[in-house]
Amino acid sequence: MLSQKPPSCTSIHEMRCEHNNARHTKTMTNDSTAPSLLPPDDDLDIIHTRRYETRVYRLNESEMLVRGAITDTKPPGLYVIDDPDELEIHQMQIEMKVKIPELEIIDAKAGFETHPHTSCPRILDHYKNLIGLNIARGFTHKVRELFGGPRGCTHITALLQAMAPAVVQATWSMAVRKRRDDGVAPGAVDKNRENMLAGNINTCHVWAEDGEHLQEVREGKPPEPPLQVTERLIQLGRKPEEWRVF
Repeated sequence: MLSQKPPSCTSIHEMRCEHNNARHTKTMTNDSTAPSLLPPDDDLDIIHTRRYETRVYRLNESEMLVRGAITDTKPPGLYVIDDPDELEIHQMQIEMKVKIPELEIIDAKAGFETHPHTSCPRILDHYKNLIGLNIARGFTHKVRELFGGPRGCTHITALLQAMAPAVVQATWSMAVRKRRDDGVAPGAVDKNRENMLAGNINTCHVWAEDGEHLQEVREGKPPEPPLQVTERLIQLGRKPEEWRVF
């Protein structure tokens, strides 16, 4: 499991050592004791659990550190009779340094904490080939091309595909952080609207090229704040307009 070490640490090996020395302090959500976002199991017979976690850190104005982990666990007593604890079958990790705004991967490391076969770690160095790729449209196809099937680990491939959207989402966080540092409200209208639009057109039904949302933005209307931001400001007794103006 990835540790809570500050983002200045960029070594999977260091993270693994820290984790092994403090395993009892695990706090990440892919820990089997973490609350599930799914409905209660009730009387259902659970036979497998897969968890993903991705965290993105700001290193500086032009770099982000991205950490991801994937785990697979079996319920108590399924694989080992009378075992009272869950059995972790897989735990794989990826760490990447990403340059923005290009979203270019400039460093990458992979690590296996739990793996079913002694030969599994032989593929780890192959993930250095992530360096130089851009996390943009076509990234998933490139990952499959480089690491799919016998060319990689199927679980790390799945993890990379899950991490990519989080990296894109984090660019919005980077933009908001810069605005705050510059004394501008998070939702203030961007002077260069086309830059804001470029990465979103046709990414989903809301951002359809011929859709209502995109048309309103192009007409100069203030962008709709995230619903959660509006709700939270109201809960705090503050005005939703605060999103656009300090």
